[in-house]
Amino acid sequence: MDILLQAIIQDLQLAGYSPRTVEAYSYHVKKFLEYFNKDPKLICEDEIKAYFLFLKYKKKLSGSASAQAISGIKFMFQKTLNTDFKVFGIVKNPRGKKLPVVLTREEVCSVLTKVRVLRHRACLTLIYSCGLRLHEATNIAPADIDSKRMMVHIKAGKGRKDRLVPLPKSTLLLLRTFYKTHRNKSFIFPAPGRGGHGDAASTKPLPDSSVQTVLKKALRQAAIIKNVSVHNLRHSYATHLLEAGIDIRIIQKYLGHDSISSTMIYTHLTPLIIENVHPKIDRLMAALWRPKRL
Repeated sequence: MDILLQAIIQDLQLAGYSPRTVEAYSYHVKKFLEYFNKDPKLICEDEIKAYFLFLKYKKKLSGSASAQAISGIKFMFQKTLNTDFKVFGIVKNPRGKKLPVVLTREEVCSVLTKVRVLRHRACLTLIYSCGLRLHEATNIAPADIDSKRMMVHIKAGKGRKDRLVPLPKSTLLLLRTFYKTHRNKSFIFPAPGRGGHGDAASTKPLPDSSVQTVLKKALRQAAIIKNVSVHNLRHSYATHLLEAGIDIRIIQKYLGHDSISSTMIYTHLTPLIIENVHPKIDRLMAALWRPKRL
């Protein structure tokens, strides 16, 4: 099994999948192989159908996990083993089309004010005010911040795509305030190490799990009962920009969506707005961070 798993991982890497996708697909393939405990070439189509039904009705995997399992198993058979089954053309992606949960602007400010540790406050503020994914924010490097153009360069985002996102002035001030505490050359948000020290020499970014944990605590302290994760800050960003009059096609670009249909979940298509976007975003995010006067 180890040899096959390694071959699948190599095929996924050669196909250009991100490290996170490779990890997710190979995990579900491993579970599939452990379940049957035999050469996958001996597994028939009825057994594959039964396994997908097992995931749906017994394991009750989430839509996202189910989609990863189906895609990983399909990739193994079709690409690595060069074998196809009709079931792969039948089974549907179970992700669904649920509307995302979003926070109001007031709720976002309330939550962020509850975050006391500066590194987490800065990271969560960057995520919301620039509409970033969690791993995009934690991996931001000092060189990715263009303070002259007031842009953030997101490198190798989802789908290994780069993009530029407007950086609000208030967020830049907060990032500068935090960065002065460590001046790590590789990361804006380096892993702090044991005891919360060692930021300057850290070679790893801030763990995603720590940011998620801090947000959950802040939500409880702010008495917000919505089912919110860090990714919902990105949804909130898109919704608030749309409410501020920024065209959805511009928001699509900032979010890094390939298709406008992905962005349309936030609202209906609106006429193109050609005004300068930076002042609008600055006004929208101005209350997030104000440095204390000496």
